[in-house]
Amino acid sequence: MSLWRTRPDLEQLNSAMVNTIGAALDIRFEAFDEQSLTASMVVDQRTHQPYGLLHGGASVVLAETVGSMASYLCVDTTKYYCVGIEVNANHLRSVRSGRVTATAQAVHIGRTTHVWDIRLSSDEGKATCISRLTVAVVALDKLPAS
Repeated sequence: MSLWRTRPDLEQLNSAMVNTIGAALDIRFEAFDEQSLTASMVVDQRTHQPYGLLHGGASVVLAETVGSMASYLCVDTTKYYCVGIEVNANHLRSVRSGRVTATAQAVHIGRTTHVWDIRLSSDEGKATCISRLTVAVVALDKLPAS
């Protein structure tokens, strides 16, 4: 059985990155299956820390992006929106170049919260980061005024 309320459309997900941090970091949605969503991010001067390694914060941006979008695909978007409320990350291995790929899998899909396990890996398939994201599912009528 599929996790998705809305079947992922990679072209639409990538279009949503325009004019966001996702575009600045070249985050691209690449694949999905019945239980997971996958995106990748460039590792270059945009995502480096001063020593020329992938910045841990950039890994967290990728993790939160793929997990938040996965939550969005699990709810009725005419009634709810999804926002990250907690994210953690364990950085396992450094990366200097290429792309890192993140795959989000649901740990819990509840009425008001979702929890995602997000695994990042290098082009060589080596684990670089393990992240967990908790997302709040909020009614649109509770959307803060702008």
